[in-house]
Amino acid sequence: MNAVQLATTLLKMSSATTLAYISDFSDADLLVRPLPGANHAAWQMGHLILAERFIVSELPGVAYPDLPQGFAEAHGKDRAQVTDTTGWCTRAEYESLFHATREATLAALGKLADAGLDQATQNRLKEKAPNLGALLALLSQHDAMHGGQFTAIRRALSKPVLF
Repeated sequence: MNAVQLATTLLKMSSATTLAYISDFSDADLLVRPLPGANHAAWQMGHLILAERFIVSELPGVAYPDLPQGFAEAHGKDRAQVTDTTGWCTRAEYESLFHATREATLAALGKLADAGLDQATQNRLKEKAPNLGALLALLSQHDAMHGGQFTAIRRALSKPVLF
């Protein structure tokens, strides 16, 4: 296994885990906050979709499909604590957008040689992730970081433990 194959495997695994956390959520479940101040799953899914597009925007050849009008604004940091339950996507829509975003990342990654992972990054994450390989690792880890929040929501909803 080479480095690109490893990065691909890690991204596929983190994607599958993220989607598993919400696989049995109703659309209403997406809006449950396990405690005051916690993010609900709808905002988190939108955040993960937007964050991926930012984190690996420097990946050569990456072409993300368009997001629905107003999606970025609806899922910005300033909307994380909004209590209005209207204007959010359905679970199926989040799953589709998350999948399409990840597939675009994986398609671009699949065209990269291992040496391409050493390409220096230029965006504001360059201190944390100085090259493309580190950005891809950060992306996989970002999914995992949100796993804890999804788990808290699952517990609040009395959903079964998955992992």
